[in-house]
Amino acid sequence: MVTVERVGSPATAGPDIEVQRVSHAFGLQNDRRRVLALRETSLEVKPSEFVCLIGPSGCGKTTLLNIMGGLVQPQIGTVLVRGGPMHAPRPHDVAFVFQESTLFSWRTVIDNVKVSLQFQGVRSERERTDRARAALEFVNLVDFADHYPDQLSGGMKQRVALARALSLETDILLMDEPFAALDEQTRMVLGEDLSVLLWRAKKTIVFVTHSLSEAVFLADRVAVFTARPGQIKNIIEINEGHPRKSAFMLSPRFHELRNGLYELLRDEIMKTVTDAQRSSRRSGNPG
Repeated sequence: MVTVERVGSPATAGPDIEVQRVSHAFGLQNDRRRVLALRETSLEVKPSEFVCLIGPSGCGKTTLLNIMGGLVQPQIGTVLVRGGPMHAPRPHDVAFVFQESTLFSWRTVIDNVKVSLQFQGVRSERERTDRARAALEFVNLVDFADHYPDQLSGGMKQRVALARALSLETDILLMDEPFAALDEQTRMVLGEDLSVLLWRAKKTIVFVTHSLSEAVFLADRVAVFTARPGQIKNIIEINEGHPRKSAFMLSPRFHELRNGLYELLRDEIMKTVTDAQRSSRRSGNPG
């Protein structure tokens, strides 16, 4: 059976993730097209904490997530995961859920979950099957174990992607806009379900989103980014218990927090739009 309760870190342990003055650019040093994505960004994520990253398009949120997961090496600064430097992906410590469900269309749901366990190095077919089935049960999809992805809704596919990540039994989960392709109603329902599931799983979560409502509803803290090059402008404490229900979305507190996020982001979004217009004019494109 897959273990969904957090194990390991004592209450006195340090942060699960430490980002220390990270800067990162794409492109060669002297290339005029070089883009500075992140500048001197620092952040700590505590064990079992849910942190959302929010900011204008292109501000470096996904870059930072990929650096946390070892998919990208920062040019300046350090990332520590559970006290150790993150030089490469560590599939026994960190799992990803991406924007696209990235399921294999020719594999059944349970086989799509099992393949991640193969990549992790789990050799026993029996163990892979047991852990995959337990993860599907955790996300309420065990009855669809033998279905294929094209028989599922968009929301169900993202549940499979979450099950695949949970089956790896890592303490840390990095999620890059996992609901971005879904309609608003489905996102709201999945947000409620995710709040319950992740509260039960006791994972340390870093979650990238463009949705103000999603950030307020899910997070313990929201890190607000500036326009590119991204830096953390402010961190908002939500101070609301888990799991969260739809009634929270109707509360004055929810709207106060959401409006506060908008005020912090508005100038950064306008700066992003203005910079894009200037760049377009320089390149000779209209508008």
